[in-house]
Amino acid sequence: MSDTLRAGLWMIGAIISFTSMAVAGRAVSLDLDTFEIMMYRSMIGLVLVLVIASMARTLRQITTRSLGWHLIRNISHFTGQNLWFYAIASIPLAQVFALEFTSPLWVIVLSPLVLGERLTRTRAIAALFGFIGILIVTRPSPETMNFGLLTAALAAIGFAGSAVFTRRLTRTETITCILFYLTVMQAVFGLICAGFDGDIAWPSAASWPWILVIGCAGLMAHFCLTTALSIAPATVVMPIDFARLPVIAVLGMLVYSEPLDPFVILGAAIIFVANYYNIWHETRPHPRNVT
Repeated sequence: MSDTLRAGLWMIGAIISFTSMAVAGRAVSLDLDTFEIMMYRSMIGLVLVLVIASMARTLRQITTRSLGWHLIRNISHFTGQNLWFYAIASIPLAQVFALEFTSPLWVIVLSPLVLGERLTRTRAIAALFGFIGILIVTRPSPETMNFGLLTAALAAIGFAGSAVFTRRLTRTETITCILFYLTVMQAVFGLICAGFDGDIAWPSAASWPWILVIGCAGLMAHFCLTTALSIAPATVVMPIDFARLPVIAVLGMLVYSEPLDPFVILGAAIIFVANYYNIWHETRPHPRNVT
C-alpha cells in the first residue's frame, strides 16, 4: 500500500471524526451550554489519554517544566473550541468549516510574534488571499452579519493560537504530555466556567451518547490528522482534509435543510488555494545559488 493511500485512509478517519463532532455538538447544544460540553468532553478525553498512555508506557513523559506554555496554549484552544461549539449551533455547518480553514492563515500572522518566524512574501500573499476568502464567505453587511459568523471567525483565531503554542511546546514536550495537560486544564476551565452561575447541567440520557462521540471524536480526529501528516507531505494531506467542507455541506443540506451557498463554496476554495499555495511554496525544494 502506497504512503498516499495510507495517508488518505487516515484522513477519511479524520473527516468522519470532525464531522461526527460537529453533528454531536449541535445535538447536545439544546441540553448543555458550550462550557458544559467542554467540561464533559475533556473529562472523557483525560480518561482516554491516561488509559492509552498507561498501555503505551508513556506516563513518565508528563513533566511540569512548561506549565506556563501549556496554560497559554489551552486557554487559546479552550476559547476557540467554545466559540466553535457555539457557531455550529448558530449558523450553517458549511460556513463554520469554511471559516475554520482560515486557521493556518492566522498561524502565518501569529508565528512571527510567538515563534520569531519570518513573515515571507509568500506567506503574506497567502494571508491576503485567505482574508479575501473570509470576506466572500461572510459577506459582511448589516443584513448578513450575525454573532454566529463572528464566533466561527474568532474560533479560527483561537485554533491558530493553539497551533502556534503547540508548535512551541513540541520543541521540548511529547505528545502524551501535551494531550494530558490539554484534557486536564480544559476540564478545569470547563468546570469553573460551567459552574460560575452555580448550576451545572447533568446530560440527559439521550445526550450521553453524543457526549461520548464528542469526547472520542475530538482525540481521534487529531490523531488521524497527525498520523496522516507523518506518512505523507502536507501537499497531499491538505486537499483530502478540504473534503470536510463538501461533506459537511451535503450533510447540512440533507439533515438540517441548510442551503448550499455558492458564495461559501467560492470563498472556501479561495481560502484553500491560499493555504495550499503557502504549503507548496514552503515544502518544495529551492535551488541553491551557485557561485
